Amino acid sequence: MKRERQETVEAAETEDEKGKARMDADDGGVDELLAALGYKIRSTEMADVAQKLEQLEMAMGSSVAANDDALLSHLASDAVHYNPSDVSTWVDTILSEFNAPSLPLPPPPLSPAPLQHFNLPPDGTEQNSTITTVDVPSGPRCPADAYHLEPLHAPAVAGRIVYGSDTQYEVSPSSRDRKRMKLCSSPPSSSSTTDAATSPAVLPVVVVDTQESGIRLVHALMACAEAVQQDNLKAADALVKQITVLATSQGGAMRKVAGYFAEALARRIYRPQPARNLSRSTLDFPAFDDMLHQHFYESCPNLKFAHFTANQAILEAFAGCRRVHVVDFGMREGLQWPALLQALALRPGGPPSFRLTGIGPPQPDHSDALQEVGWKLAQFADTIRVDFRYRGFVAASLADLEPYMLLGPVASDRDGEEEPEAVAVNSVFELHRLLARQGALEKVLGTIRAMRPRIVTVVEQEANHNGETFLERFTEALHYYSTMFDSLEGGVSAAPDAAGGGGRRDQAMSEVYLGRQICNVVACEGADRTERHEALAQWRVRMGRAGFEPVPIGSNAFKQASMLLALFAGGDGYRVEEKDGSLTLGWHTRPLITTSAWRIASAAC
Repeated sequence: MKRERQETVEAAETEDEKGKARMDADDGGVDELLAALGYKIRSTEMADVAQKLEQLEMAMGSSVAANDDALLSHLASDAVHYNPSDVSTWVDTILSEFNAPSLPLPPPPLSPAPLQHFNLPPDGTEQNSTITTVDVPSGPRCPADAYHLEPLHAPAVAGRIVYGSDTQYEVSPSSRDRKRMKLCSSPPSSSSTTDAATSPAVLPVVVVDTQESGIRLVHALMACAEAVQQDNLKAADALVKQITVLATSQGGAMRKVAGYFAEALARRIYRPQPARNLSRSTLDFPAFDDMLHQHFYESCPNLKFAHFTANQAILEAFAGCRRVHVVDFGMREGLQWPALLQALALRPGGPPSFRLTGIGPPQPDHSDALQEVGWKLAQFADTIRVDFRYRGFVAASLADLEPYMLLGPVASDRDGEEEPEAVAVNSVFELHRLLARQGALEKVLGTIRAMRPRIVTVVEQEANHNGETFLERFTEALHYYSTMFDSLEGGVSAAPDAAGGGGRRDQAMSEVYLGRQICNVVACEGADRTERHEALAQWRVRMGRAGFEPVPIGSNAFKQASMLLALFAGGDGYRVEEKDGSLTLGWHTRPLITTSAWRIASAAC
């Protein structure tokens, strides 16, 4: 029996050797190592195939134009490149398609069934965005724990991520890697091209545009905010990681604003430091805050609009007065007042006597920054021959001030002068901070009413970041700051000359300025959440209860504010609107800030 088994083995070996000889004869000397991997390359063709692969590498690497992207997408979707067992023929096919004179590009893909409506940038790779407003619907959403969450591991191929499914998305690879990714090819096997095309196991790579990934980004942001509101920290932790990765697929304003919201959500979830440090940056680092404020002043017309419209209302209220007094609740660098001094100097009949009281936060190094601002304004007033007096008050809160502190001595220090001072109170982005302390706003409005001012000018953000629930505040903030970041992008892109130097720096620092506000709105609660912006309708109710009535801002202010925007580089997207006697500055159709004027109601006198 042993002998019979040995003869059978020898016969099988002999037959196997004959089969190998026939295969070698048919394949004409196919390389055995590559054949084991499923590639049929004759040894005599190795040099030629290597040269063709090098040509293909150069053709793919040099394709950087937009139409090359469309060409590669066409090759990936319409041509069959699965399992190229005959490498030589496969390379020839791709090279011939690259060298074709004109390939018809595929039609744009049909829009998928709309899940929710969002206005997102059309091209995530473009840095100059248009409008990045996010319109989140008010309909019911899936609860945060219903989202299918998967941990994100470091992708094996640069630029591929997975979010809630097996679909792969392009993030932001280099131009060379991006074009490689768009050529669909399955893992090499020994099956034929026809088998690979018909096999259900072969799944082509789906390349999703940045608009769809942008929608997923907004969905992830809203789901994370909902998880935070429900105190579902496990879901929030997974979602904030998804947001960080999804944000890299966006460009321009959307990527930046998503990054700041992701950071704010992470701070709220992980609490890396005491929350009080996030909101008290204005007191702890006022010099840095003032520096950011100045860059924001230079980068966009928002503060210029606020100062100009408030000054115009004050100037009209001071008509015919010989002694005027302005109390500024946020002195900072005093950027608002040189223009008013100059307008008073040109008034018919000569300028009045001007007294300015500035209020600012304490400095950590105990320096007298307010006094330095006063010296500069005094020097400017002297050059234009305006009688100027100045007094600065350091206060941690406006609620700590009393009327007698601000008005000073009632008697005049000039012989024979009996005319009382006409008082104006000015607040630019200051009153909303008082809402963090119960009764603080009512105390300050009572102090203003006791000063008997002719006019009170108030400039506030036209937004509602003081809602009852966290999700409501988060949604409103996402709307508002998406528009703010988009307006910064639009201003710099429309003024390339300015953007080349200080313009880009001003924009970057302005983004930090807005990012600190986002962090306070999202990451802080209680008294630490000081960025409690409210819309004009809510301020009307508050001011009315405190005994004030609105003063219409004249049509001259509207016309001159429109001229100001026309002179501002990149101001094409900004709009001025007059509504119920107040002036609103907006970016396209979304309002950003509102200037309103008030006086003591006649019934309260």
